[in-house]
Amino acid sequence: MIYHVTVGGRDFEVDVCAEGVLVDGRRVDADLFHAESSPLTGLHLDRSTFPLVAKRATKGRWRVQMRGSTVDVEVVDERTKAIRDMVGIGASPAGPRPIVAPMPGLVLRVEVAEGDRVDAGQGVVIVEAMKMENELRALSSGTVTRVHITEGQVVERDQVLMEFAAADSETA
Repeated sequence: MIYHVTVGGRDFEVDVCAEGVLVDGRRVDADLFHAESSPLTGLHLDRSTFPLVAKRATKGRWRVQMRGSTVDVEVVDERTKAIRDMVGIGASPAGPRPIVAPMPGLVLRVEVAEGDRVDAGQGVVIVEAMKMENELRALSSGTVTRVHITEGQVVERDQVLMEFAAADSETA
């Protein structure tokens, strides 16, 4: 079965077949396992194990926490992707996605300011939630256009913390 997976704005084709798992045509040793009675999931990937928490946001969309970072993941089967492509449904909005709070928490540090350029994966804000520090990272390269939070501020789940413009866009 072929799945089209989007992680942090990057698209991958994942083929789960008799030969194993192929990611963009490359064979990988991959397996997901779940801890019973727990939201904890583990990902075995090419001899490494990564603990993660995956929460279903909507059908086919997940919010995944791994190594202190949170990323949105969309998984679409081949048939659904073909239908979306034909009718133009599900096209991603243009430009980098904003950073939103994955859960209620307290802003400990804001590591960038409006006008700063950021790289994909760069840490931009530290939020304390459930007695853990969570570094939120830019999902793609761009320029910080708006910072909606300050250090010491309490934030709610899904609250927009920062907005970005594409790296090649000019800001006013």
